[in-house]
Amino acid sequence: MFELKFSKELNNRKVKTKFQEDIEPDDVLLDSLAQKKEEEIGVTEKKFEVPLSQKSLWFFFILSLILILSLFGRTFQLQILDNQKFLAQAKENKFIISYIKAERGIIYDKNMNQLVFNQPSFDLVLGKQNLPGDENEKEAVLKEVSGIIGKDVEEIKKQIEDNKDQQVLILENIDHQILIALETRINELPGFEIEKNSVRDYKDGEIFSSLIGYTGRINADEYKGAPEQYSISDYVGRDGIEKYYEDVLRITPGKLQTEKDALGKVISKEVISLPESGKSLVLSLDSDLQKKITQELEKTLKNIGAKKGAAVALDPKTGAVLSLVSIPSFDNNLFNKGTDSAELEKLFQDPLEPLFNRVISGTYLTGSTIKPLIASAALEEKIISPDKKINDDKGFITIPNPWDPSSPTIKKDWTIHGWTDMRKALAESCNVYFYTIGGGYEDQKGLGVVRIKEYLDLFGWGEKTGIDLPGEVAGFVPDKDWKKSTLGESWVDGDTYNLAIGQGFIKITPLEVATAFSAIANGGKLLQPQIVQKIIDNNKNVLEESQPKVIRDNFIDPQNLEIVREGMRWAVTGENSPHASSVTLNSLPVSSAAKTGTAELGNDHYNNWVTVFAPYDNPQIVLTIVLEDVDKLQAAALPVAKEVLNWYFTK
Repeated sequence: MFELKFSKELNNRKVKTKFQEDIEPDDVLLDSLAQKKEEEIGVTEKKFEVPLSQKSLWFFFILSLILILSLFGRTFQLQILDNQKFLAQAKENKFIISYIKAERGIIYDKNMNQLVFNQPSFDLVLGKQNLPGDENEKEAVLKEVSGIIGKDVEEIKKQIEDNKDQQVLILENIDHQILIALETRINELPGFEIEKNSVRDYKDGEIFSSLIGYTGRINADEYKGAPEQYSISDYVGRDGIEKYYEDVLRITPGKLQTEKDALGKVISKEVISLPESGKSLVLSLDSDLQKKITQELEKTLKNIGAKKGAAVALDPKTGAVLSLVSIPSFDNNLFNKGTDSAELEKLFQDPLEPLFNRVISGTYLTGSTIKPLIASAALEEKIISPDKKINDDKGFITIPNPWDPSSPTIKKDWTIHGWTDMRKALAESCNVYFYTIGGGYEDQKGLGVVRIKEYLDLFGWGEKTGIDLPGEVAGFVPDKDWKKSTLGESWVDGDTYNLAIGQGFIKITPLEVATAFSAIANGGKLLQPQIVQKIIDNNKNVLEESQPKVIRDNFIDPQNLEIVREGMRWAVTGENSPHASSVTLNSLPVSSAAKTGTAELGNDHYNNWVTVFAPYDNPQIVLTIVLEDVDKLQAAALPVAKEVLNWYFTK
């Protein structure tokens, strides 16, 4: 009872403190007893317990809330917002995707002779993301690689630093001895791998390079544009067929997934997709004809002291390219086997421009090669009968000068032809006749520049043929507006006379010439030249086959074309034409028709042309040859055509 009463009394008593909090009396007694006990055991530190202030509690509460919310927000970001990002990084660390190489498509000639081969090659490639993160370890790996491949470590570092891509090609076409050394240590070189590749081996490279082209290493922009299709060590087409048909020849690499643990050890490998080799091409090219034309052209150029020439042979029935030769040429193997850069630089700087394809990109004065087209236009416009004769009794015409009658212009012929009709004019290449029907003379009306250009355009001169090769350019046919806007001069009669015989400002490619003459040979169809005949798979099954593509037809009456054909035939037989230009071809084993051309360049230099189609009654080939910058007046192209066609029809 005493304890209870005492307790109640204490409950009504409070001790006031400066903390504005109440202390219960029992707390005071408790502290007093505690102090006494502390003195008994020798503890001198005095303690006085007080409750925390309200401000302190709120401070700790808010701080705790902020920390909890921060942790929750970070967790939300990592688990929800950045989930896919970190999941992808985790997979990248665990799974490494590498590519399984296939082989680029093969190229064959029309008789299935293989012109291009794939040779095995090996490259050392670095994946930057797989290099050690520790700088010392990274340095050790790079020094190890440097010692094996014999390349300065600073040079390797510069390669890595200068390349912004994850993949870096460190060494290409690895030497056999270095390859063996690398293969034994490659597992100890994190980030580095040996990539199997293949390089092109071009059979008879210099003979076919103007047509087939070459391949080269993929550049950074191409690699970035198609990472799923290429490796940094891949080759792509750079010129010719290789470039034009890149999408057909190109491989589709397979994918290999390698799984690794946290220590980098391989757990498993799985093929995700199989590689697919590129499709192959069968060309319309006759490789033996290509070799023969090259041989005869080179021999003749050497004999006459010239250095540049071109030739193209077409099938006039289909437009198929049978041969395409540009001289000088180059060895396309130089681009695929780690050639010294100095050797390539020498090729690029060669003043004879061996990389320049003269058949599709070279433009030339045509000389008398133009005359069958002018004759076709005159017949179509009915300005002259093919049997009407014009008298070339002087070997020139005189054009009055309206501003100075005492200084007329003389337009010369190469000889005196006498009375000449259209067939004889074509056979003997009579300039006076074509001056007359081109620009008009005395009582004979002429075509004039407008109609000449119109018909040259119809024959495809001045426009690209559309051949399946990169780099083709269009020839050029001048007119009044061009001369006024470009040279600031008016068109005069002399310009029309020059144009009518292929002189003056006109510039045409050999391919445009051959394409136009194919239309004459086949009776009036202008066909697009095509090199690829078929696309085939690895088992040589035909996937796609080319069909003749008609650019235009029926633009010249077949009867008019027959008259032109007859004139070209007389050039070979000499019928009614004592000065026939191509009688040397009359000894061929088949009948033929031809037109020569000699274009004056000045200083007694000429472009020398010939175009022949044969057999006459059923043409199988149109052959155009031009020898560039020939010194003095020489019939240089005609002997080449004779040797080639004699071989072609007797082989």
